[in-house]
This record gives sequence, structure tokens and C-alpha cells, in this order.
Amino acid sequence: MPQTEIPGTEAARTRLRWWTELPLILLVYACYSAGRLLARGDTAGAVDHGLSILQIEKVLHINAEHPLNRLFTREAWLGVPADFWYASLHYLVTPAVLIWLFRSRAQHYRTARTWLMTSTFIGLIGFTLLPTCPPRLLSAGHGFVDTMAQYSSYGWWGGAASAPKGLGGMTNQYAAMPSLHVGWSLWCGVMLWRHGSTPAARAAGIAYPLLTTIVVMGTANHYFLDAVAGAFVMGVGLLLAPYVMRRADVLRARVPFAARLSGASGSPIVSAGCQTSAGERIPRQRESRTGAGAGPDASSTDAGEGAPAAAR
Repeated sequence: MPQTEIPGTEAARTRLRWWTELPLILLVYACYSAGRLLARGDTAGAVDHGLSILQIEKVLHINAEHPLNRLFTREAWLGVPADFWYASLHYLVTPAVLIWLFRSRAQHYRTARTWLMTSTFIGLIGFTLLPTCPPRLLSAGHGFVDTMAQYSSYGWWGGAASAPKGLGGMTNQYAAMPSLHVGWSLWCGVMLWRHGSTPAARAAGIAYPLLTTIVVMGTANHYFLDAVAGAFVMGVGLLLAPYVMRRADVLRARVPFAARLSGASGSPIVSAGCQTSAGERIPRQRESRTGAGAGPDASSTDAGEGAPAAAR
């Protein structure tokens, strides 16, 4: 009798495992960190790009980073928390939301994770093709103050960047376009709004990306158009995520070892296409034990446990 599919088996076959997810996420983050360093030597081009963005914003009257930076520079009670926000939260909130989805919203996790990773890789392309000098690194005549440097005595970062003191030279400070601080915070906000079960979670989903956008401009780490580009990158990643997942499914089907690692290998007892009956632990067990030359007096146990005894 052909084996019937047990309800829920398909969901079990595609269940993701933390021991495969964690290396994947670490790999993407390593690519993100390495990709930020690719264009670090093109200082002149980065400054030109930054000045061009600033000029466009002035023409359009959307250079909101100027008044925000003056406010954060003048008011330490705003500037210091903003620097802590910029230096830490995208490293804390984004993984926390990923873990929450993995543990509590597993049916949505894979789509959300693929969206985030696809958008991150698109952002790396932007860092490489368009190195951009952030406002804080422009000459003083442009009216920006580096709040990270101004308030460096309050935190672990140095005067050169948001990296820990002494490690500023290991970062690419011209990886400003697009702003993945804004992009990742937007992703977190959408996840909290869609899948949060309380009003507080949904309120956080709105507040987090909005406040992050204000912070990246007020600390002079990004232009307003960097923030817009970060949101645009997330939109493109959202559109491409279904295609990326389909391609991953095709690859998984072609590589059985990858399918087993991801928990998509199916039953460990029954192989695809085999038929078994109750009590059989090995596919084709009945055929191997009841050969072509078996006589009519063969033991009824050869037909498997639970089979009716032969009539006498």
C-alpha cells in the first residue's frame, strides 16, 4: 500500500536549525565587514561624492542634517545618547529581532532573514561603487561637527570612528551610501509591526527606524539621502527575496548534503518512493525476506507484524 503523507511532515522537513543558521548569518556579517573596506583608499572620490550629495540636498532644501547636528553638538544630553545609539544598537537590536523571529515566529523567519541578507549584499555594492565621505569628515567650513569625537570621553569609541578606541583605522569611514543603519532599523521596524503581538511592540516598530534616521543625521554620520538610499535598498531586497529563496531551494535539492543539514531530508526510515508496512524498519524489507522462490508455507511473520495468519 503506498505510503501516505502525514499532515505536518512538510513543515518538519523545512524546519531550519540554529546550527546552520548561525554560520550563515556570521558569514554574511563577515562579508559585510570586509566589503566596507574595499573602497577605503579612494578618499578624493569619496569627498567629491559627499559634496555632491550635500549640494543636491541644499538645492532641494532637504539638508536636515545641518540643524540636527547643531542641536546634538550644543545639547550633550541629546548628543551623548545619540552616539551610544549609533555605536551599538544596530549590533544589538537586529540580532535580537532575528532570534525572536527564529524562536517565536518560525513560519516567517526564513523570508525575513533572506530579505535582510539580500538587502545587506545590495548595500555592499553601494559601498564599493559609491564611496562617500560622511558629513563629519568634511572640512569645518561645511558646518558639521563630529559628535562621536566631541563626546568620545563618554563612550568606548575613539575620536576617529564609532569603532572601539584604537580600532578606527580598521574601518572604512567612507561606507556611508546607503545607510544600512537606517536600512536594518527599517527591517526591524517592519518585523515588529507585522509580527509583534502587543501595542508596545508595534510602537517600537515605528519609533526605532524614525529615531535611527534622526540619530545618523544628528551625529553627522550620514546625509538625509543616505537614509533614503538605505530604505530604497531594503525595498529592492524585499522584492528580490522570493527569487533568492527559490534559487536556494533549487540548490538545496541538487545538493543532498545541504538538504540534510537544513533538516529537509525527510524521514530517516523511509526513502522517497519506497513502500513499507507496519513494523518494517528497512525499505523493501518484505521483498528481501520473501524471495521469488518462497513457498506457500512461508511464515506469516515474513509479511510483517500485524499481518493475518495464513488459513489452514
